[in-house]
Amino acid sequence: MYRTLEQLAAAGSMAGPIVIVVCGLLVTAALVGAVRLGIGVRRRESAPPRRSDHPVLPRTGPVREERQMREPNEVPLAADEGDRLTPYQLGNAPTRPGGNQNRPRWRPGSSGSFGSGGGGAT
Repeated sequence: MYRTLEQLAAAGSMAGPIVIVVCGLLVTAALVGAVRLGIGVRRRESAPPRRSDHPVLPRTGPVREERQMREPNEVPLAADEGDRLTPYQLGNAPTRPGGNQNRPRWRPGSSGSFGSGGGGAT
């Protein structure tokens, strides 16, 4: 099939441009059909939610973010060195609230990101 189309296009007659126009019309018809199919599918879908369907803020206002400084739980030691701990012996909470809830801040003279330690001046 492709060989015939190539021969017609290469023949130098009016058959080549006609084949190109026909192929263009077929592609256009396929695109128009795809758009019509998409419109039909969209019409069958449920409508978007109305403003009254959305949740409303509580009377107390928006919920605030809670920040907590956490510290890791220590891994318990096995009774003997040859024993292994099983998951239920480790517990399910990897961290616990820390005693100091103040966030650590950067201080001048302390190291920067990735331990560069430089003051930034050259």
